[in-house]
Amino acid sequence: MSSDTIRLEIGQYSIAGRKPRNDDSYGIVIPTDAALNTKGVAIAIADGMSSSEAAKEASECCVRSFLDDYYATHESWTVKRSVATVLKAVNGWLYAQGQRQDFDERGMVSTFSGMVMKSGMAHIFHAGDSRIYRLRGKNIEQLTTDHRIKVGRGLEHLSRAFGINQNLEIDYRQEVLEAGDVFLLTTDGIHDTLSSADLVRLILAAPKELDVASRKIVDESFDKGSVDNLTCQIISVIEPGKAGAESHKAGAASLPFPKLLLPGDTLDGYTIIRPIHESNRSQVYFAKDTEGDVVAIKTPSPNFEDDAAYVDAFAREEWIGRLVSSPNTLNIHDVKGKRRFLYHVTEYFDGKTLQQWILDNPLPDIEAVRSIVSQIALGLRALHRKDVLHLDLKPGNVMIDGNGLVKIIDFGSSQAASWADEKGRAAHAIPAGTADYAAPEHLIGTPPSNRSDIYSLGVITYEMLTGHLPYGKGITNAAQLKKLVYIPATTRRKDIPDWVDAALEQAVHKSPSERTNALSALVENLRKPNTELGFGREKPLIERDPVTFWKCVSLILLLCCTLSVLF
Repeated sequence: MSSDTIRLEIGQYSIAGRKPRNDDSYGIVIPTDAALNTKGVAIAIADGMSSSEAAKEASECCVRSFLDDYYATHESWTVKRSVATVLKAVNGWLYAQGQRQDFDERGMVSTFSGMVMKSGMAHIFHAGDSRIYRLRGKNIEQLTTDHRIKVGRGLEHLSRAFGINQNLEIDYRQEVLEAGDVFLLTTDGIHDTLSSADLVRLILAAPKELDVASRKIVDESFDKGSVDNLTCQIISVIEPGKAGAESHKAGAASLPFPKLLLPGDTLDGYTIIRPIHESNRSQVYFAKDTEGDVVAIKTPSPNFEDDAAYVDAFAREEWIGRLVSSPNTLNIHDVKGKRRFLYHVTEYFDGKTLQQWILDNPLPDIEAVRSIVSQIALGLRALHRKDVLHLDLKPGNVMIDGNGLVKIIDFGSSQAASWADEKGRAAHAIPAGTADYAAPEHLIGTPPSNRSDIYSLGVITYEMLTGHLPYGKGITNAAQLKKLVYIPATTRRKDIPDWVDAALEQAVHKSPSERTNALSALVENLRKPNTELGFGREKPLIERDPVTFWKCVSLILLLCCTLSVLF
């Protein structure tokens, strides 16, 4: 059974070789506390430039600063941001030291290759000619590029390294981790002597004795005539850990779309029984898994195979569905076995949409509406507690079964803080068909919040009770916002209490700051009167019945125009 926590086996060895001193440095940090999950494992190797008297000091500075300072960066920062901040400071310090007058003769220059393994992903940072390889099965791949320039007659020098100039470009790449992957970090004393085939042979000769394999690699390099320092690190991935957002994104982007499926087809072992739903954006199939259990399979539409934003949203939907666990949200399962295509596996929920329920129940009992709203609120609360906003809550994205169980479905437009880029949450584009339920702040470029989902739930509640929308129509542009006036639910149904109408009016307030501030408050306000909402006061006609008010105004204007013509 796989583990949520990364597990590694390590081997490493270093000698000065035929040189009088060892200017290589290396290290690894495997936290024993919560940082193992929040920050991951950090590995580094560096090779101080031998022409510099301060070569060892330079390589040690790179490795020690990286391993120490990375763990001091804020937990909310991405790995890339954290490491880039640390390495920029390291390079700046080395460069400044090299520019000192009393330091001109030796300088401080070093290569650097580092990795952070976290949440199923390897983050690789590199400058210089030390190397990182990955051995997957019997195939070895060099993951870094040597930054060398030929200067004639077989001579080369570093074109990029720490301490050479003030503005250093650091290579960065991500690789998805798989159990069984082996990563190899070497300095040039080894890889300038041994071929890739040699490295594979020596690692596979002692796959469970990585210290032995590291020593054999160093010894064979020495025996084949290497004249440089010799340093080798081997990291074997036993468990890659639970995939994080970055790992999930990268994995999804690498998967091909499956073809349109027919009854009887199989997809990675799942047997398709029949189609359930099809649109221009996705297909959903009723299926059985390898153990005969009923599931639903959602596949992406072939129309978007080259659309990176669509693939990102499709992957994010699965990520959120697996992140959040609630009886009132659709459960998205882990794929059983090895996934070869992009798709989701979800629970099969036998019900109908709330949109259909509204059509079937034109004048529902208020208590039945309260039960549905309470369950939707529980689902939204589970999302919000994981810092996820649904942002596409509408009757078509809520389902209810024959026992009255309600589930929120379709997280394709949702935003998760764990999925956000460096800019954080941005203003949200309204999905097609959602304008009637989208909070007004979407239209004026304001980043959404929990109250955006509360607005959508308020509109749904109003529609369930009355069959209409609280403003008579959806908001399609910012210019309409100022003109919209709330239509009291009591004018739609006379049996709706004033205090319920007051709760609805606050929930769908156009201004987020004036809107109901918590899901629990909305549910409570629908169950018993909240005197703070001021429902007992006598409202002017324009608030009580805006339609009648404007009819009266129009009639008065017509009479005035008629009288002006006559007299």
